[in-house]
Amino acid sequence: MSPPPTTALRDRLSAALAAVQNPRLGTDVAAAGMVQDLTVDDQGLVTLTFQLTKQDPATLVRDARRALQAVPGVTGVKINVVEPSTVPVGGPRGGAAGPAVPPPSVPEELPSLGRVLAISSGKGGVGKSTISANVAAALARAGHRVGLMDADIYGPNVPRMMGVGRKPEVVGGKIQPLDAHGVKLMSLGFIVEREAPAIWRGPIIMKIIQQFIRDVAWGELDYFLVDLPPGTGDAQLSLAQTILIHGALIVTTPQEMATGDSLRGAKMFERVGVRVLGVVENMSYYVCPHCGERTELFRSGGGQRLADELGVPLLGQVPLQAGLADLADTGQPIVVAAPDSTAAQALDVIARRTADLLGTRRPGPLPITR
Repeated sequence: MSPPPTTALRDRLSAALAAVQNPRLGTDVAAAGMVQDLTVDDQGLVTLTFQLTKQDPATLVRDARRALQAVPGVTGVKINVVEPSTVPVGGPRGGAAGPAVPPPSVPEELPSLGRVLAISSGKGGVGKSTISANVAAALARAGHRVGLMDADIYGPNVPRMMGVGRKPEVVGGKIQPLDAHGVKLMSLGFIVEREAPAIWRGPIIMKIIQQFIRDVAWGELDYFLVDLPPGTGDAQLSLAQTILIHGALIVTTPQEMATGDSLRGAKMFERVGVRVLGVVENMSYYVCPHCGERTELFRSGGGQRLADELGVPLLGQVPLQAGLADLADTGQPIVVAAPDSTAAQALDVIARRTADLLGTRRPGPLPITR
């Protein structure tokens, strides 16, 4: 008699995890006891708890997820990442019980949103929202179905940069996203008055982010971009605990102060098992509008050094360009308003490289065109 399908699938899952090696311990993650509470339901959804210490490479979570997703019969993977100190002493089989910290929420994979991309920076003022708006617009111009969620609770700039500001409608209990330049949009800036300060603690921020993800009628998307606030605070953690993020872009400027802050932001994503796709260096140089000469106004090479330290590619360098800020203030992404400009071409390349790294939900990814 052959084993039940679920039992056979569990055996394949165990074999897949046995192939994921922890270089610190010199053994696989299953044998090291890093995988706990592994379950699989009749639909092929795999759920497990992954114990990761500060000394372990965060990429182990990503490697385990990929190994499980490659197993025939698996339809989805949910991994709850915890530190060993959050598990009662003695492990799940019992023993002396120590104080246990409640584990974070398991991020949910929402296939209708397509590939989820977090766009982050370590500090403010580096042009993260400019990158977000232009990458979203470039992907939409290429024929992709794109959503952009402005999760910068404290400084929502996407409404101004995309040229929309009216309040969204609610139909059938769902918030209807606004649309600009072919991109579906949602931002706190559509809901609260512009001058209203956001004096909110973590639980409220988490509630807003969850509502923007679950209660907005995004429809079927290929790419779902999230413009995060600077730093490594409540918004970043809330997003990582709410939805499965397929990749993150780190935006910086060339100065060492900016790259140092961005490094901490990137390490946060690695710590929660989110793949950092690459680095974008904004304000890299200045292009003279008259002669086209390139001048480096700030210290050069910071973006490349950050990318090298993280072991990821530098996806592009966006110049300071006359008129770019004016276009942003009037709601016109430069990839739409001046597609042949140096800055627009750099942003177009970044969008194309990001799409290549993320992949697509639809067979045959569409090329980026101008």
